[in-house]
Amino acid sequence: MTEPADLITEIEALSDKLGAARASVNRRFIGQERVVELVLAAMLSGGHALLVGLPGLGKTMLVDTLSTVMGLKGSRIQFTPDLMPADILGSEVLETAADGSRAFRFLEGPVFCQLLMADEINRASPRTQSALLQAMQEKEVTVAGVHRALGRPFHVLATQNPIEQEGTYPLPEAQLDRFLVQIDVDYPTRETERDILLATTGAESAEALQVFTPEELIAAQALVRRMPVGEAVVELILDLVRACRPAEPEAKAIAREALAWGPGPRAAQALMLTVRARALLNGRLAPGVEDVLAMARPVLSHRMALNFAARARGETLAAVIARVSAEVTGLTEAAE
Repeated sequence: MTEPADLITEIEALSDKLGAARASVNRRFIGQERVVELVLAAMLSGGHALLVGLPGLGKTMLVDTLSTVMGLKGSRIQFTPDLMPADILGSEVLETAADGSRAFRFLEGPVFCQLLMADEINRASPRTQSALLQAMQEKEVTVAGVHRALGRPFHVLATQNPIEQEGTYPLPEAQLDRFLVQIDVDYPTRETERDILLATTGAESAEALQVFTPEELIAAQALVRRMPVGEAVVELILDLVRACRPAEPEAKAIAREALAWGPGPRAAQALMLTVRARALLNGRLAPGVEDVLAMARPVLSHRMALNFAARARGETLAAVIARVSAEVTGLTEAAE
């Protein structure tokens, strides 16, 4: 059993290393520190992240940068309406040997990697999107009746265009639930956009440096699960998740009025992991209320849906989560 002093030393050492990783990513992905923090929190928690935003906001570059910084074997899939499941998983081909004998050989698809970028994931049909369900949950795929393990660690960072754009398909709820967090990537501020212009249109551009190895990332994920969590934080996570379920007795009035359905147990599990990861990223030994509030929207927003009346009134999930969070904690302001 690890001594508390040893655990503190490990957490502090990892916190310093994560600071170097964040700095390396932020040199290329300028002015989006919040997005970088959320993606790293998802990876430290061993999960997947869904990046939602309009094209041209740097989502693809962020994933490419993370592949370098975290030392992971990366792969990229451009999702299109004609993409098929075999284009993701791979397929068996019949080969003829020199002696005339024939045998099937499996050709691995791009999913056999450590960091998979699913670019514009909602441009493919639900049938193709479903090819990732087993991979994301069980870290393996089944092709021709054979179970094939994926890389360790294995993370999916998917980008999604807003549903309102033409030629897109809503992601199935089962697949959305497999993303640990949903991260909204917004337009940069004027100052940030100025920095981007100066940094990306010159003769040289910033380079990302490798900080982690796959083995170090796996060790960091194990350490996150060993971080202590106070009873008050555990109860707050349960209160918040259950308050967002409109059919539960603990549901807040705004949840009953605005939500068609609420988050399941995976939401509580995701909060339990990501609040630890966020505390670690910010140099703290244990998570607090501020971490729960900061992770509430990324963890909950894709695991619940507005009902028709709420959509007609112009309600948003972000506003509902903020109001529920404020009522649960008794604070006048909730996290963004």
